[in-house]
Amino acid sequence: MAKESFDKEIQFLRMLALTSGAFSRQQFAERLGISVHTFDKTIRRLKEVVSSIHQHLQEEERQELSGMLRFSYYDSADPLLLFLYRAKSVKESESERISLLLEAMNEQALTAMELLDACCSRLPSELPLPDEKTIRSDLKYLEAVGVIRREPGPRPYRYRLHNEWLLSLSDEELLDLYDYVDIMANTQVPSVQGFLLRDGLKKRLQRIYAGKPAAEPFLYKYHYYSRILDEAHLFPLLSCIRRRLRVRFLYFSPKSEQSYASKNTNPLFERETVGQEIRTLPLKVVYDHQYGRWYLLAYGREGIRKYRMEGITQIEEDEPVDEALFQARTAELEARIRHSWLIDTGRPVTVRARFYNPEGVRYNFVKERVLLQGQWGRIVHEDDESFIYEIVVHGTTEIKPWLRSFGSSCEILAPPKLREEMIEEWKEIWAYYESV
Repeated sequence: MAKESFDKEIQFLRMLALTSGAFSRQQFAERLGISVHTFDKTIRRLKEVVSSIHQHLQEEERQELSGMLRFSYYDSADPLLLFLYRAKSVKESESERISLLLEAMNEQALTAMELLDACCSRLPSELPLPDEKTIRSDLKYLEAVGVIRREPGPRPYRYRLHNEWLLSLSDEELLDLYDYVDIMANTQVPSVQGFLLRDGLKKRLQRIYAGKPAAEPFLYKYHYYSRILDEAHLFPLLSCIRRRLRVRFLYFSPKSEQSYASKNTNPLFERETVGQEIRTLPLKVVYDHQYGRWYLLAYGREGIRKYRMEGITQIEEDEPVDEALFQARTAELEARIRHSWLIDTGRPVTVRARFYNPEGVRYNFVKERVLLQGQWGRIVHEDDESFIYEIVVHGTTEIKPWLRSFGSSCEILAPPKLREEMIEEWKEIWAYYESV
């Protein structure tokens, strides 16, 4: 499927998750910057994907996409965040062709020409027949991702499915591997590749146990949809960073009224672009565990800029830059975020906070949490009732939510401006309960 369409459906799923289906068709289309007709086509295609992947769904759940998002509370990543990667990361013709290639190579090692013949003889009549260049491109891709391997020997090279490690494992070892991958995919980032590996192992186990139902040993519910949806941009950006390439993309800030804009190839239907057309040098990708967001840190005409990856669409590679220039920009960035709680590039400021020890308990969970999450900050004073924590950060915007999350167990001592801001915020919260 085209990259632009993948972007559109990522934004579509994100909005559907955030609004729980509360928007009308017109509101959805306006927010996405597309027509109602395009909206209808998109949702029809998503319903088809849901039906093909989740065969066990009831008919009414297949008809209503928002119902699909809630049909299995614990299987958090599968219904919403991953079926898009399974079904839409490649075109339909590519999916059919690659499946036939893998099936042929599973039986024996074959050359590119033999695979071309096998593919052309088995492809459905409605799909276009590939040429030798297309097959060699598919083989190069499959070899790069580790699905197949090229056997040693003279030309013409022969290719075989790279699954010896899977076949060499016992049933118990496969179960242990599945459980490990399941844990890591649900708790670590990035995770999409882990989920896809988990699905492959699950299919292998289902074949071994002849489809016998088995209880999942671990259940997860993850609420940050951007965590996995934005991984569509993660690896292309990391590739550009490794190769020192500039990138171009259309960016929609979090304050923008739209989150997507379609490419209009027909000049009669051209419309003014709402997003910003960005050309920049990517330097670093950062993940925010607190909010489940990905950020791109890059250097452009305005210097160092930060972009929320959920607002990035239509990524394209641009020209390479000199290695010395890239290293200089990276060093500048590292200096600017050296004392950032996350990615803030403001002026360094010393934050001092008093944390009060919990009363009547043996375990000081407040102190343990500060030591665990307090990064490079340190405790500079301690007594029986409280301790004082101090840290130098670039600005106070990012550390403020963390401090506020301690509630009455935390008192800001410095800087005075941050103390005043916290007082005003707590006054506002108190006003909500004043009439109760």
